[in-house]
Formats: sequence, structure tokens, C-alpha cells
Amino acid sequence: MEVGQVRQRRLSDDIVDQLGAMILEGTLKAGERLPAERALAEQFGVSRPSLREAIQKLVAKGLLVSRQGGGTFVASGLGSTFSDPLLQLLENNPDAQRDLLEFRHTLEGSCAFYAAQRATSVDHERLKAAFDTLQACYAPDSKASREEEGAADARFHLAIAEASHNAVLLHTIRGLFDLLKHNVVTNIGGMYLQRGETREMLTKQHLALYEAIIERRAEEAREISHLHIQYVQEVLEESQLEVQRLARSQRRQGI
Repeated sequence: MEVGQVRQRRLSDDIVDQLGAMILEGTLKAGERLPAERALAEQFGVSRPSLREAIQKLVAKGLLVSRQGGGTFVASGLGSTFSDPLLQLLENNPDAQRDLLEFRHTLEGSCAFYAAQRATSVDHERLKAAFDTLQACYAPDSKASREEEGAADARFHLAIAEASHNAVLLHTIRGLFDLLKHNVVTNIGGMYLQRGETREMLTKQHLALYEAIIERRAEEAREISHLHIQYVQEVLEESQLEVQRLARSQRRQGI
């Protein structure tokens, strides 16, 4: 039997693997600047030439971007599931908004399920911070704008995705973050007009979801997430039907 030579693995390849894992798990986020070369070399316990070689390899793969005199960054386009022009089409299309809610139904339910099973104490702290920010938006004396509330809502769901420890779910949610935020902002505006109890219902639903995850009730967390999206769908469908009825009435009167 002919045996080939065993190729010795370079230290830079190990660094590439470690940095790649940090990007994949979300420790290093798209657009984030890496620590200074000296600090990063000390963190990994490697020489600066080996680190530099690893960074060059990741730049060649499109995972990192080096800026002359400005440091090294995780590529900002990572995880962008949709291009900006397509995002604009989706944002302004009522059917696409419905499709996004259906997509969220499946995606966020899975995130909640796995977050309840896998979240660490650090995840719980981050989730609590995101939850507290969202609850502050719901407070009677809150001066938060609709955009700020929508962003807080989207960040809460992103924190759940991070706590799921599923890289595919996390990067899908991250890639859709702007679309998700816009979807929430659009939804809450119509929902508040349609039903007076909407703010109270959303407050209760998010609290129930948060508690189920923290208390590791996985199946219940998934069910609460599903019920939350179903409620949003139900209220929005009512609102759309109301708009359609009003439009028909106006046409009949020649308005």
C-alpha cells in the first residue's frame, strides 16, 4: 500500500479555525472590529506573525476586511440574507409581510424551544437586559417612539436566537434583523389602532415567553411563541379587512 506524506498543519490554520468558530457562533459579529493585533495574539497565545498569516487567510476568504491604518473587521455583509433592494420590495409588499409572519412563526418557535433548553447564565443576563428594555417601552409613562419599540422588540427576539446556540437560526435572524424590525414597527402601528388591548396583550405574551425560556420550559416556550405570532396575524388580518371594507365604501360613494 502506498502511503502519502502527512502534511504538517500550520499554527495559522488553527487560528483560522478559532476565529471562524467565533464568527459562526456570533461572538464576533458582522462589522465588528477585531482587538488590536498584540492583544489578539496574547489572547490566543500565538506569535504575531502567525496571527497575521491567519488574518490574511480569512481576508482572502471574505470573512474579514483589513483597512489601512484602521484595523481589521468582520465583513459587514455576513449574514445578509437579502440584498437591500430586495429588502425594500419586501417591506412595501403586504403579501410579503404576511409571508414574513408565517416565516417567523416557524423560526422563532424553534429559537424559543432551543433557548429554553440551552441558554447559559450569560444568555439569561442578555435576555433579561433585552426584555427589560422592551418592557420599558410598554410602560404607561414611556416616551419611546414606535421605531424604538420596534427595535427593542426585534432585539428581544434576536437575544432569544443567540440563546438558542444554533448558528443557522442565529445568522438567519441576524440577516433578517432590519426586515424584522421594520415588520414589527409596521405591525404595532396597525395593531394599536385596531384593538385597544394590544399593548397589554403584547406585554403579557413577551413576559410569558421570557419566563418560559428562563425556567427552561422548552415546549411551552415554543407554544407561547406560536401563539404570539398567531395573535399578531389575527389582529393584522382584522385591520386589513377593515381597510378593504372602508375602501369599498368610499368607491361606492365616489370618494
